[in-house]
Amino acid sequence: MAFAAATTMAGRRAMAFGASVLGHKVKDIDGKDVDLADYKGKVLLIVNTASKCGLTPQYEGLEKVYRKYKDKGFVILAFPANEFGKQEPGTNPQIKEFCKSNYEVSFPLFEKIVVKGDGIHPLYKQLTSTEGYSGDIKWNFAKFLVGKNGEIVARFDPQEKPEGEKVIAAIEKALSN
Repeated sequence: MAFAAATTMAGRRAMAFGASVLGHKVKDIDGKDVDLADYKGKVLLIVNTASKCGLTPQYEGLEKVYRKYKDKGFVILAFPANEFGKQEPGTNPQIKEFCKSNYEVSFPLFEKIVVKGDGIHPLYKQLTSTEGYSGDIKWNFAKFLVGKNGEIVARFDPQEKPEGEKVIAAIEKALSN
């Protein structure tokens, strides 16, 4: 397992959940602590986002999918990141305002984190190290679908639209399990 040598609390919690991503604590866009274990029993789509990317309009599709499935136990977790072309230069308050005013985002937004390379957040270290789904994040809007038990069930490249057939079929399958 990718976290076998982890000594942080998040690492120990991740190990306790096995391959589950629910062992992590993160901060929301307002700086409040969020325990991903609170999402146990939900299907999650974890996405690294950016406000100044050619793929930024995917926020619209993400919101559409979230509204369609949120009452069925589906949640999108958006993690702004600035590793790709410096396309997320804003502060957390600026990112929050951008998402609300331009895309009426109502799904959870989290603080800007590192998703690749030096300083990678432990959540993304686990996401990109899990057997069957491993590999560096290639660009903004990479998507990981996480089942109700916290295990990754699918990974989608950035160009894959959230409202596309592949993503929707995977979401529906995860919700039915």
